[in-house]
Amino acid sequence: MWSQVYDPFQNVWLSTLAAAIPVVVMLAALAFFHIKAHIAAFMGLVAALVVAVYGFTMPADVAVASALYGAAYGLFPIGWIILNVIFLYQLTDRKGQFKILRESIASISGDRRLQLLLIAFSFGAFFEGAGGFGTPVAVTGAMLIGLGFAPLAASGLSLIANTAPVAYGALGTPIIALAAVTGLDMLELSGMVGRQLPIFSLIVPFWLVWAFCGWRRMLQIWPAVLVAGAAFAIPQYFISNYHGPWLVDVGAAISSMVCLTLFLKVWHPKEIMTSASGKPEDNQPEREQQHYSTAEVMRAWTPWLILSVIVLLWGIPEWKKMLDGLSIFKFEWSHLHMVVQKMPPVAPSPKIEEAIFKLNWLSATGTGIFIASVISAVLMGYKLREMLAVYWDTLKLLKYSLLTIAAMLALGYSTRYSGVDSTLGLAFANTGVFYPFFGTLLGWLGVALTGSDTASNVLFGGLQKTSAEQLGLSPVLMAAANSSGGVMGKMIDAQSIVVASTATKWYGHEGEILRYVFFHSIALAALVGILVSLQAYVHPFTLMVK
Repeated sequence: MWSQVYDPFQNVWLSTLAAAIPVVVMLAALAFFHIKAHIAAFMGLVAALVVAVYGFTMPADVAVASALYGAAYGLFPIGWIILNVIFLYQLTDRKGQFKILRESIASISGDRRLQLLLIAFSFGAFFEGAGGFGTPVAVTGAMLIGLGFAPLAASGLSLIANTAPVAYGALGTPIIALAAVTGLDMLELSGMVGRQLPIFSLIVPFWLVWAFCGWRRMLQIWPAVLVAGAAFAIPQYFISNYHGPWLVDVGAAISSMVCLTLFLKVWHPKEIMTSASGKPEDNQPEREQQHYSTAEVMRAWTPWLILSVIVLLWGIPEWKKMLDGLSIFKFEWSHLHMVVQKMPPVAPSPKIEEAIFKLNWLSATGTGIFIASVISAVLMGYKLREMLAVYWDTLKLLKYSLLTIAAMLALGYSTRYSGVDSTLGLAFANTGVFYPFFGTLLGWLGVALTGSDTASNVLFGGLQKTSAEQLGLSPVLMAAANSSGGVMGKMIDAQSIVVASTATKWYGHEGEILRYVFFHSIALAALVGILVSLQAYVHPFTLMVK
Protein backbone atom coordinates (compact mmCIF):
# COMPACT_ATOMS: atom_id res chain seq x y z
CA MET A 1 0.00 0.00 0.00
CA TRP A 2 1.30 3.45 -0.97
CA SER A 3 -0.33 6.66 0.27
CA GLN A 4 -0.40 9.73 -1.94
CA VAL A 5 1.66 12.71 -0.83
CA TYR A 6 0.43 16.14 -1.91
CA ASP A 7 3.26 18.32 -0.61
CA PRO A 8 6.38 16.18 -1.02
CA PHE A 9 8.78 19.14 -0.80
CA GLN A 10 7.17 20.58 2.35
CA ASN A 11 6.63 23.75 0.37
CA VAL A 12 3.32 24.36 -1.40
CA TRP A 13 4.87 26.45 -4.17
CA LEU A 14 7.63 23.97 -4.99
CA SER A 15 5.26 21.00 -4.90
CA THR A 16 2.78 22.80 -7.17
CA LEU A 17 5.51 23.78 -9.63
CA ALA A 18 6.74 20.17 -9.74
CA ALA A 19 3.20 18.92 -10.31
CA ALA A 20 2.80 21.31 -13.26
CA ILE A 21 5.90 20.03 -15.09
CA PRO A 22 4.22 17.19 -17.11
CA VAL A 23 1.43 19.46 -18.37
CA VAL A 24 3.83 22.28 -19.22
CA VAL A 25 6.15 19.90 -21.08
CA MET A 26 3.36 18.45 -23.21
CA LEU A 27 1.59 21.74 -23.99
CA ALA A 28 4.83 23.59 -24.71
CA ALA A 29 5.98 20.80 -27.04
CA LEU A 30 2.67 20.98 -28.90
CA ALA A 31 2.01 24.71 -29.00
CA PHE A 32 5.44 26.32 -29.15
CA PHE A 33 7.95 23.79 -30.43
CA HIS A 34 5.62 22.25 -33.05
CA ILE A 35 6.51 18.71 -32.03
CA LYS A 36 4.20 16.00 -33.37
CA ALA A 37 1.39 15.08 -31.01
CA HIS A 38 2.43 11.49 -30.30
CA ILE A 39 6.00 12.57 -29.49
CA ALA A 40 4.78 15.47 -27.31
CA ALA A 41 2.47 13.08 -25.46
CA PHE A 42 5.32 10.67 -24.77
CA MET A 43 7.49 13.56 -23.57
CA GLY A 44 4.74 14.59 -21.15
CA LEU A 45 4.33 10.98 -20.03
CA VAL A 46 8.05 10.58 -19.31
CA ALA A 47 8.00 13.85 -17.34
CA ALA A 48 4.95 12.64 -15.38
CA LEU A 49 6.63 9.34 -14.47
CA VAL A 50 9.85 11.10 -13.39
CA VAL A 51 7.92 13.59 -11.24
CA ALA A 52 5.75 10.82 -9.75
CA VAL A 53 8.66 8.53 -8.85
CA TYR A 54 11.36 10.98 -7.85
CA GLY A 55 9.24 13.89 -6.65
CA PHE A 56 6.10 12.32 -5.19
CA THR A 57 7.71 9.05 -3.93
CA MET A 58 5.45 6.79 -6.00
CA PRO A 59 6.91 3.26 -6.40
CA ALA A 60 8.24 2.84 -9.95
CA ASP A 61 6.26 -0.33 -10.69
CA VAL A 62 3.02 1.39 -9.58
CA ALA A 63 3.81 4.42 -11.74
CA VAL A 64 4.42 2.28 -14.83
CA ALA A 65 1.27 0.25 -14.12
CA SER A 66 -0.83 3.45 -13.92
CA ALA A 67 0.54 4.60 -17.29
CA LEU A 68 -0.25 1.24 -18.93
CA TYR A 69 -3.73 1.29 -17.38
CA GLY A 70 -4.36 4.74 -18.88
CA ALA A 71 -3.03 3.67 -22.28
CA ALA A 72 -5.41 0.70 -22.29
CA TYR A 73 -8.32 3.02 -21.52
CA GLY A 74 -7.17 5.34 -24.29
CA LEU A 75 -7.40 2.54 -26.84
CA PHE A 76 -10.63 1.14 -25.40
CA PRO A 77 -13.17 2.66 -25.26
CA ILE A 78 -11.95 6.02 -26.64
CA GLY A 79 -9.79 4.88 -29.55
CA TRP A 80 -12.43 2.28 -30.44
CA ILE A 81 -15.01 5.07 -30.81
CA ILE A 82 -12.81 7.23 -33.04
CA LEU A 83 -11.77 4.30 -35.23
CA ASN A 84 -15.36 3.34 -36.01
CA VAL A 85 -16.68 6.89 -36.51
CA ILE A 86 -13.97 7.53 -39.11
CA PHE A 87 -14.69 4.10 -40.62
CA LEU A 88 -18.31 5.14 -41.16
CA TYR A 89 -17.20 8.44 -42.65
CA GLN A 90 -14.84 6.64 -45.06
CA LEU A 91 -17.61 4.25 -46.11
CA THR A 92 -20.03 7.06 -46.94
CA ASP A 93 -17.37 9.21 -48.59
CA ARG A 94 -16.24 6.48 -51.00
CA LYS A 95 -19.79 5.84 -52.17
CA GLY A 96 -20.48 9.54 -52.71
CA GLN A 97 -23.13 9.54 -49.99
CA PHE A 98 -21.28 12.08 -47.87
CA LYS A 99 -21.28 14.53 -50.77
CA ILE A 100 -25.06 14.26 -51.08
CA LEU A 101 -25.40 14.75 -47.32
CA ARG A 102 -23.29 17.92 -47.54
CA GLU A 103 -25.41 19.20 -50.41
CA SER A 104 -28.60 18.56 -48.44
CA ILE A 105 -27.28 20.66 -45.57
CA ALA A 106 -26.08 23.36 -47.94
CA SER A 107 -29.58 23.46 -49.45
CA ILE A 108 -31.00 24.59 -46.09
CA SER A 109 -28.75 27.62 -46.37
CA GLY A 110 -25.77 28.45 -48.54
CA ASP A 111 -24.47 30.74 -45.81
CA ARG A 112 -21.40 29.21 -44.14
CA ARG A 113 -22.26 30.79 -40.79
CA LEU A 114 -25.64 29.08 -40.71
CA GLN A 115 -24.17 25.77 -41.86
CA LEU A 116 -21.67 26.07 -38.99
CA LEU A 117 -24.47 26.66 -36.48
CA LEU A 118 -26.54 23.76 -37.71
CA ILE A 119 -23.70 21.23 -37.88
CA ALA A 120 -21.17 22.14 -35.19
CA PHE A 121 -23.56 23.39 -32.51
CA SER A 122 -26.97 21.75 -32.98
CA PHE A 123 -26.05 18.46 -34.71
CA GLY A 124 -22.87 18.08 -32.64
CA ALA A 125 -24.82 18.51 -29.40
CA PHE A 126 -27.00 15.55 -30.32
CA PHE A 127 -23.97 13.28 -30.71
CA GLU A 128 -22.52 14.60 -27.45
CA GLY A 129 -25.76 13.76 -25.66
CA ALA A 130 -26.05 10.34 -27.22
CA GLY A 131 -22.45 9.16 -27.18
CA GLY A 132 -19.89 11.72 -26.05
CA PHE A 133 -16.21 10.70 -25.79
CA GLY A 134 -15.07 12.46 -28.97
CA THR A 135 -17.96 11.35 -31.21
CA PRO A 136 -19.38 14.86 -31.90
CA VAL A 137 -16.02 16.40 -32.79
CA ALA A 138 -15.19 13.51 -35.12
CA VAL A 139 -18.54 13.72 -36.93
CA THR A 140 -18.87 17.50 -37.19
CA GLY A 141 -15.19 18.03 -38.06
CA ALA A 142 -15.51 15.64 -40.99
CA MET A 143 -18.72 17.33 -42.13
CA LEU A 144 -17.24 20.83 -42.02
CA ILE A 145 -14.18 19.72 -43.99
CA GLY A 146 -16.51 18.22 -46.57
CA LEU A 147 -18.34 21.53 -46.88
CA GLY A 148 -15.08 23.32 -47.70
CA PHE A 149 -14.03 24.73 -44.32
CA ALA A 150 -10.26 24.98 -43.81
CA PRO A 151 -8.81 22.22 -41.60
CA LEU A 152 -7.91 24.67 -38.80
CA ALA A 153 -11.38 26.23 -38.81
CA ALA A 154 -13.15 22.87 -39.04
CA SER A 155 -11.11 21.51 -36.13
CA GLY A 156 -11.18 24.57 -33.90
CA LEU A 157 -14.82 25.47 -34.46
CA SER A 158 -15.97 21.90 -33.80
CA LEU A 159 -14.09 22.05 -30.48
CA ILE A 160 -15.57 25.44 -29.50
CA ALA A 161 -19.09 24.24 -30.30
CA ASN A 162 -18.67 21.08 -28.25
CA THR A 163 -18.78 22.83 -24.86
CA ALA A 164 -22.21 23.71 -23.50
CA PRO A 165 -23.61 20.16 -24.02
CA VAL A 166 -20.64 18.33 -22.42
CA ALA A 167 -21.88 18.25 -18.81
CA TYR A 168 -24.86 16.14 -19.90
CA GLY A 169 -22.94 14.09 -22.47
CA ALA A 170 -23.40 10.35 -22.99
CA LEU A 171 -26.91 10.47 -21.46
CA GLY A 172 -25.86 12.41 -18.37
CA THR A 173 -22.81 10.33 -17.44
CA PRO A 174 -20.77 13.25 -15.94
CA ILE A 175 -23.59 14.22 -13.56
CA ILE A 176 -24.29 10.61 -12.59
CA ALA A 177 -20.58 10.11 -11.81
CA LEU A 178 -20.44 13.38 -9.85
CA ALA A 179 -23.35 12.29 -7.67
CA ALA A 180 -21.70 8.93 -7.06
CA VAL A 181 -18.36 10.35 -5.83
CA THR A 182 -19.79 13.21 -3.76
CA GLY A 183 -22.85 11.52 -2.26
CA LEU A 184 -24.91 14.58 -3.25
CA ASP A 185 -28.37 14.22 -4.74
CA MET A 186 -28.14 13.60 -8.50
CA LEU A 187 -31.27 15.61 -9.34
CA GLU A 188 -30.01 18.58 -7.28
CA LEU A 189 -26.70 18.48 -9.14
CA SER A 190 -28.48 18.17 -12.48
CA GLY A 191 -30.67 21.15 -11.65
CA MET A 192 -27.76 23.30 -10.46
CA VAL A 193 -25.75 22.67 -13.63
CA GLY A 194 -28.99 23.36 -15.50
CA ARG A 195 -29.10 26.81 -13.87
CA GLN A 196 -25.56 27.58 -15.00
CA LEU A 197 -25.02 26.17 -18.49
CA PRO A 198 -28.17 27.45 -20.29
CA ILE A 199 -26.66 30.95 -20.07
CA PHE A 200 -23.64 29.62 -21.96
CA SER A 201 -25.84 27.67 -24.36
CA LEU A 202 -27.03 31.15 -25.43
CA ILE A 203 -23.51 32.61 -25.49
CA VAL A 204 -21.62 29.79 -27.25
CA PRO A 205 -23.44 29.99 -30.63
CA PHE A 206 -22.69 33.73 -30.81
CA TRP A 207 -19.11 33.06 -29.71
CA LEU A 208 -18.77 30.29 -32.31
CA VAL A 209 -19.83 32.48 -35.25
CA TRP A 210 -17.75 35.40 -33.92
CA ALA A 211 -14.67 33.14 -33.79
CA PHE A 212 -15.34 32.13 -37.39
CA CYS A 213 -16.03 35.45 -39.10
CA GLY A 214 -15.84 38.35 -36.65
CA TRP A 215 -18.25 40.47 -34.65
CA ARG A 216 -19.88 42.47 -37.45
CA ARG A 217 -20.65 39.47 -39.64
CA MET A 218 -21.94 37.58 -36.61
CA LEU A 219 -24.44 40.39 -35.93
CA GLN A 220 -25.76 40.04 -39.49
CA ILE A 221 -27.28 36.67 -38.58
CA TRP A 222 -28.07 37.28 -34.89
CA PRO A 223 -31.72 36.18 -35.18
CA ALA A 224 -30.70 32.71 -36.38
CA VAL A 225 -27.96 32.47 -33.74
CA LEU A 226 -30.47 33.40 -31.05
CA VAL A 227 -32.94 30.78 -32.29
CA ALA A 228 -30.27 28.05 -32.27
CA GLY A 229 -29.09 28.98 -28.76
CA ALA A 230 -32.47 29.62 -27.16
CA ALA A 231 -34.00 26.48 -28.65
CA PHE A 232 -31.19 24.57 -26.94
CA ALA A 233 -30.96 26.52 -23.66
CA ILE A 234 -34.65 26.49 -22.73
CA PRO A 235 -35.12 22.69 -22.99
CA GLN A 236 -31.72 22.25 -21.32
CA TYR A 237 -32.98 24.19 -18.30
CA PHE A 238 -36.37 22.50 -18.02
CA ILE A 239 -35.23 18.92 -18.65
CA SER A 240 -32.26 19.19 -16.26
CA ASN A 241 -34.35 20.72 -13.48
CA TYR A 242 -37.59 18.77 -13.81
CA HIS A 243 -36.58 15.43 -15.30
CA GLY A 244 -32.91 14.66 -14.68
CA PRO A 245 -29.59 14.50 -16.51
CA TRP A 246 -30.29 11.62 -18.91
CA LEU A 247 -32.02 13.23 -21.91
CA VAL A 248 -30.97 16.86 -21.52
CA ASP A 249 -28.68 17.08 -24.55
CA VAL A 250 -30.70 14.81 -26.80
CA GLY A 251 -33.92 16.75 -26.23
CA ALA A 252 -32.26 20.16 -26.41
CA ALA A 253 -30.28 19.29 -29.55
CA ILE A 254 -33.34 18.02 -31.42
CA SER A 255 -35.18 21.19 -30.40
CA SER A 256 -32.29 23.35 -31.68
CA MET A 257 -31.99 21.49 -35.01
CA VAL A 258 -35.73 21.57 -35.72
CA CYS A 259 -36.26 25.20 -34.67
CA LEU A 260 -33.25 26.48 -36.60
CA THR A 261 -34.19 24.55 -39.76
CA LEU A 262 -37.79 25.82 -39.64
CA PHE A 263 -36.63 29.37 -38.94
CA LEU A 264 -34.35 29.29 -41.99
CA LYS A 265 -37.35 28.38 -44.13
CA VAL A 266 -38.81 31.85 -43.47
CA TRP A 267 -35.74 34.01 -42.68
CA HIS A 268 -32.60 34.65 -44.73
CA PRO A 269 -29.68 36.99 -44.08
CA LYS A 270 -29.39 40.04 -46.33
CA GLU A 271 -25.84 39.06 -47.27
CA ILE A 272 -25.03 35.41 -47.92
CA MET A 273 -21.52 34.46 -46.83
CA THR A 274 -20.28 31.72 -49.12
CA SER A 275 -16.67 32.03 -47.96
CA ALA A 276 -15.49 29.04 -45.92
CA SER A 277 -12.59 31.15 -44.61
CA GLY A 278 -14.86 33.54 -42.73
CA LYS A 279 -13.66 36.51 -44.81
CA PRO A 280 -16.26 38.12 -47.11
CA GLU A 281 -13.58 39.04 -49.65
CA ASP A 282 -13.17 35.29 -50.21
CA ASN A 283 -16.85 34.86 -51.01
CA GLN A 284 -17.45 32.43 -53.80
CA PRO A 285 -20.23 32.97 -56.33
CA GLU A 286 -23.31 31.16 -55.15
CA ARG A 287 -23.01 27.95 -57.04
CA GLU A 288 -26.07 26.32 -58.42
CA GLN A 289 -27.15 23.59 -56.09
CA GLN A 290 -27.05 20.12 -57.51
CA HIS A 291 -30.51 18.68 -57.11
CA TYR A 292 -31.01 15.23 -55.70
CA SER A 293 -34.19 13.29 -55.36
CA THR A 294 -35.77 12.79 -51.94
CA ALA A 295 -34.79 9.12 -52.12
CA GLU A 296 -31.11 10.02 -52.77
CA VAL A 297 -31.06 12.46 -49.86
CA MET A 298 -32.66 9.91 -47.56
CA ARG A 299 -30.09 7.30 -48.57
CA ALA A 300 -27.29 9.77 -47.79
CA TRP A 301 -28.72 10.53 -44.35
CA THR A 302 -29.54 6.90 -43.55
CA PRO A 303 -26.08 5.91 -42.19
CA TRP A 304 -26.08 8.88 -39.82
CA LEU A 305 -29.66 8.26 -38.73
CA ILE A 306 -28.74 4.62 -38.05
CA LEU A 307 -25.71 5.84 -36.09
CA SER A 308 -27.88 8.24 -34.06
CA VAL A 309 -30.44 5.58 -33.18
CA ILE A 310 -27.87 2.93 -32.24
CA VAL A 311 -25.69 5.30 -30.21
CA LEU A 312 -28.79 6.47 -28.35
CA LEU A 313 -29.84 2.86 -27.75
CA TRP A 314 -26.34 1.95 -26.57
CA GLY A 315 -26.51 4.77 -24.04
CA ILE A 316 -29.68 3.55 -22.33
CA PRO A 317 -28.61 2.19 -18.91
CA GLU A 318 -30.92 -0.83 -19.03
CA TRP A 319 -29.71 -1.84 -22.51
CA LYS A 320 -26.08 -1.32 -21.50
CA LYS A 321 -26.61 -3.40 -18.36
CA MET A 322 -28.13 -6.24 -20.39
CA LEU A 323 -25.22 -6.25 -22.86
CA ASP A 324 -22.71 -6.12 -19.99
CA GLY A 325 -24.33 -9.21 -18.54
CA LEU A 326 -23.56 -11.03 -21.78
CA SER A 327 -20.08 -9.79 -22.52
CA ILE A 328 -18.18 -7.82 -19.90
CA PHE A 329 -14.74 -8.92 -18.70
CA LYS A 330 -13.08 -7.29 -15.70
CA PHE A 331 -9.37 -7.32 -14.94
CA GLU A 332 -7.75 -6.18 -11.71
CA TRP A 333 -4.76 -4.20 -12.98
CA SER A 334 -1.59 -5.75 -11.60
CA HIS A 335 0.63 -3.53 -9.38
CA LEU A 336 -2.11 -0.86 -9.26
CA HIS A 337 -5.44 -2.25 -8.05
CA MET A 338 -5.93 -1.53 -4.32
CA VAL A 339 -2.32 -0.34 -4.06
CA VAL A 340 -2.76 3.47 -4.06
CA GLN A 341 -4.43 5.25 -1.15
CA LYS A 342 -5.97 8.69 -1.62
CA MET A 343 -5.54 10.83 1.49
CA PRO A 344 -7.26 13.84 3.13
CA PRO A 345 -7.97 16.59 2.26
CA VAL A 346 -8.48 15.24 -1.27
CA ALA A 347 -10.68 12.49 0.17
CA PRO A 348 -12.70 12.92 3.40
CA SER A 349 -10.86 9.90 4.82
CA PRO A 350 -8.15 7.57 3.49
CA LYS A 351 -9.56 5.79 0.44
CA ILE A 352 -7.98 2.88 -1.43
CA GLU A 353 -8.16 3.32 -5.18
CA GLU A 354 -9.45 0.55 -7.42
CA ALA A 355 -7.95 -0.15 -10.84
CA ILE A 356 -10.29 -2.52 -12.66
CA PHE A 357 -10.14 -2.53 -16.44
CA LYS A 358 -13.59 -3.24 -17.87
CA LEU A 359 -13.59 -4.78 -21.32
CA ASN A 360 -17.26 -4.21 -22.05
CA TRP A 361 -16.72 -4.97 -25.72
CA LEU A 362 -20.40 -5.40 -26.57
CA SER A 363 -21.90 -2.48 -24.65
CA ALA A 364 -19.12 -0.01 -25.55
CA THR A 365 -20.26 2.99 -27.59
CA GLY A 366 -17.61 2.17 -30.19
CA THR A 367 -19.19 -1.23 -30.75
CA GLY A 368 -22.55 0.41 -31.38
CA ILE A 369 -20.88 2.70 -33.92
CA PHE A 370 -19.20 -0.32 -35.54
CA ILE A 371 -22.55 -2.12 -35.84
CA ALA A 372 -24.11 1.04 -37.34
CA SER A 373 -21.21 1.21 -39.81
CA VAL A 374 -21.61 -2.42 -40.89
CA ILE A 375 -25.39 -2.06 -41.33
CA SER A 376 -24.84 1.12 -43.34
CA ALA A 377 -22.15 -0.55 -45.46
CA VAL A 378 -24.52 -3.40 -46.35
CA LEU A 379 -27.25 -0.91 -47.28
CA MET A 380 -24.76 0.99 -49.46
CA GLY A 381 -23.88 -2.21 -51.33
CA TYR A 382 -20.44 -2.97 -49.87
CA LYS A 383 -19.19 -6.53 -50.02
CA LEU A 384 -17.32 -8.03 -47.08
CA ARG A 385 -13.98 -7.80 -48.84
CA GLU A 386 -14.53 -4.12 -49.64
CA MET A 387 -15.53 -3.40 -46.02
CA LEU A 388 -12.36 -5.04 -44.72
CA ALA A 389 -10.26 -3.01 -47.17
CA VAL A 390 -11.84 0.26 -46.00
CA TYR A 391 -11.35 -0.74 -42.35
CA TRP A 392 -7.68 -1.52 -42.97
CA ASP A 393 -7.21 1.84 -44.69
CA THR A 394 -8.89 3.55 -41.72
CA LEU A 395 -6.53 1.80 -39.31
CA LYS A 396 -3.53 2.99 -41.32
CA LEU A 397 -4.93 6.52 -41.39
CA LEU A 398 -5.41 6.57 -37.60
CA LYS A 399 -2.27 4.76 -36.42
CA TYR A 400 -0.57 7.87 -35.02
CA SER A 401 -3.83 9.26 -33.65
CA LEU A 402 -4.51 6.08 -31.68
CA LEU A 403 -0.93 6.06 -30.41
CA THR A 404 -1.32 9.68 -29.31
CA ILE A 405 -4.61 9.06 -27.51
CA ALA A 406 -3.06 6.11 -25.66
CA ALA A 407 -0.09 8.25 -24.59
CA MET A 408 -2.35 11.14 -23.52
CA LEU A 409 -4.45 8.89 -21.31
CA ALA A 410 -1.31 7.24 -19.93
CA LEU A 411 -0.16 10.70 -18.89
CA GLY A 412 -3.55 11.53 -17.34
CA TYR A 413 -3.75 8.30 -15.34
CA SER A 414 -0.19 8.51 -14.08
CA THR A 415 -0.84 12.02 -12.71
CA ARG A 416 -4.13 10.85 -11.20
CA TYR A 417 -2.76 7.83 -9.34
CA SER A 418 0.42 9.63 -8.25
CA GLY A 419 -1.57 12.50 -6.74
CA VAL A 420 0.17 15.03 -8.98
CA ASP A 421 -3.13 16.41 -10.29
CA SER A 422 -4.53 16.59 -6.75
CA THR A 423 -1.59 18.81 -5.78
CA LEU A 424 -2.61 21.18 -8.57
CA GLY A 425 -6.21 20.94 -7.38
CA LEU A 426 -5.28 21.82 -3.80
CA ALA A 427 -3.52 24.94 -5.06
CA PHE A 428 -6.85 26.09 -6.49
CA ALA A 429 -8.71 25.07 -3.33
CA ASN A 430 -6.56 27.29 -1.11
CA THR A 431 -7.88 30.54 -2.59
CA GLY A 432 -10.32 31.48 0.20
CA VAL A 433 -13.02 33.93 -0.78
CA PHE A 434 -12.05 33.56 -4.45
CA TYR A 435 -12.67 29.83 -4.33
CA PRO A 436 -15.96 29.90 -6.34
CA PHE A 437 -13.97 31.36 -9.26
CA PHE A 438 -10.88 29.19 -8.92
CA GLY A 439 -12.91 26.10 -8.00
CA THR A 440 -14.64 26.48 -11.36
CA LEU A 441 -11.25 26.70 -13.05
CA LEU A 442 -10.31 23.51 -11.19
CA GLY A 443 -13.01 21.72 -13.19
CA TRP A 444 -11.58 23.30 -16.35
CA LEU A 445 -8.12 22.02 -15.40
CA GLY A 446 -9.48 18.54 -14.68
CA VAL A 447 -11.00 18.19 -18.15
CA ALA A 448 -7.93 19.71 -19.81
CA LEU A 449 -5.82 17.04 -18.06
CA THR A 450 -8.09 14.01 -18.40
CA GLY A 451 -10.06 14.80 -21.57
CA SER A 452 -13.35 13.98 -19.86
CA ASP A 453 -15.88 15.91 -17.78
CA THR A 454 -16.78 12.60 -16.17
CA ALA A 455 -13.16 11.94 -15.19
CA SER A 456 -12.75 15.50 -13.89
CA ASN A 457 -15.85 15.09 -11.73
CA VAL A 458 -14.54 11.81 -10.35
CA LEU A 459 -11.13 13.35 -9.76
CA PHE A 460 -12.13 16.62 -8.10
CA GLY A 461 -15.78 16.19 -7.08
CA GLY A 462 -14.95 15.11 -3.53
CA LEU A 463 -12.39 17.90 -3.15
CA GLN A 464 -14.96 20.47 -4.31
CA LYS A 465 -17.50 19.24 -1.77
CA THR A 466 -15.00 19.22 1.12
CA SER A 467 -13.59 22.67 0.28
CA ALA A 468 -17.07 24.18 -0.08
CA GLU A 469 -18.16 22.85 3.31
CA GLN A 470 -15.01 24.21 4.96
CA LEU A 471 -15.63 27.66 3.44
CA GLY A 472 -19.36 27.73 4.21
CA LEU A 473 -20.38 27.50 0.55
CA SER A 474 -23.01 25.25 -1.00
CA PRO A 475 -21.40 21.88 -1.82
CA VAL A 476 -23.99 21.38 -4.57
CA LEU A 477 -22.99 24.72 -6.13
CA MET A 478 -19.27 23.93 -6.15
CA ALA A 479 -19.66 20.32 -7.28
CA ALA A 480 -21.84 21.56 -10.15
CA ALA A 481 -19.28 24.29 -10.89
CA ASN A 482 -16.67 21.58 -11.37
CA SER A 483 -18.76 20.11 -14.18
CA SER A 484 -19.86 23.45 -15.69
CA GLY A 485 -16.34 24.86 -15.65
CA GLY A 486 -15.01 21.59 -16.96
CA VAL A 487 -16.95 21.80 -20.22
CA MET A 488 -14.81 24.74 -21.32
CA GLY A 489 -11.67 22.64 -20.86
CA LYS A 490 -12.99 20.13 -23.37
CA MET A 491 -11.78 22.15 -26.33
CA ILE A 492 -8.12 22.16 -25.20
CA ASP A 493 -7.70 18.64 -23.90
CA ALA A 494 -5.16 16.79 -25.97
CA GLN A 495 -7.47 13.86 -26.68
CA SER A 496 -10.14 16.09 -28.26
CA ILE A 497 -7.55 18.00 -30.27
CA VAL A 498 -6.18 14.73 -31.69
CA VAL A 499 -9.71 13.59 -32.55
CA ALA A 500 -10.31 16.90 -34.34
CA SER A 501 -7.04 16.75 -36.28
CA THR A 502 -7.76 13.16 -37.30
CA ALA A 503 -11.34 13.84 -38.41
CA THR A 504 -10.19 16.77 -40.53
CA LYS A 505 -7.21 14.84 -41.95
CA TRP A 506 -4.86 17.39 -40.41
CA TYR A 507 -2.82 15.18 -38.10
CA GLY A 508 0.47 16.78 -37.11
CA HIS A 509 -1.01 20.28 -36.68
CA GLU A 510 -2.30 19.82 -33.13
CA GLY A 511 -0.21 22.74 -31.86
CA GLU A 512 -1.93 25.12 -34.26
CA ILE A 513 -5.33 23.86 -33.19
CA LEU A 514 -4.39 24.31 -29.52
CA ARG A 515 -3.29 27.89 -30.11
CA TYR A 516 -6.50 28.56 -32.05
CA VAL A 517 -8.82 27.45 -29.23
CA PHE A 518 -6.84 28.25 -26.06
CA PHE A 519 -8.03 31.84 -25.63
CA HIS A 520 -11.65 30.81 -26.20
CA SER A 521 -11.32 28.05 -23.62
CA ILE A 522 -9.84 30.15 -20.81
CA ALA A 523 -12.12 33.13 -21.52
CA LEU A 524 -15.30 31.05 -21.40
CA ALA A 525 -14.09 29.18 -18.29
CA ALA A 526 -13.46 32.55 -16.59
CA LEU A 527 -17.01 33.66 -17.46
CA VAL A 528 -18.38 30.48 -15.85
CA GLY A 529 -16.22 31.24 -12.80
CA ILE A 530 -17.67 34.76 -12.57
CA LEU A 531 -21.22 33.38 -12.77
CA VAL A 532 -20.50 30.85 -9.99
CA SER A 533 -18.98 33.62 -7.84
CA LEU A 534 -22.14 35.68 -8.32
CA GLN A 535 -24.26 32.67 -7.37
CA ALA A 536 -22.18 32.22 -4.22
CA TYR A 537 -22.20 35.81 -2.96
CA VAL A 538 -24.38 38.27 -4.88
CA HIS A 539 -28.16 38.72 -4.73
CA PRO A 540 -30.26 37.94 -6.81
CA PHE A 541 -27.90 35.30 -8.28
CA THR A 542 -27.87 33.56 -4.90
CA LEU A 543 -31.54 32.70 -5.52
CA MET A 544 -30.33 30.29 -8.19
CA VAL A 545 -28.72 28.19 -5.44
CA LYS A 546 -31.13 25.90 -3.65
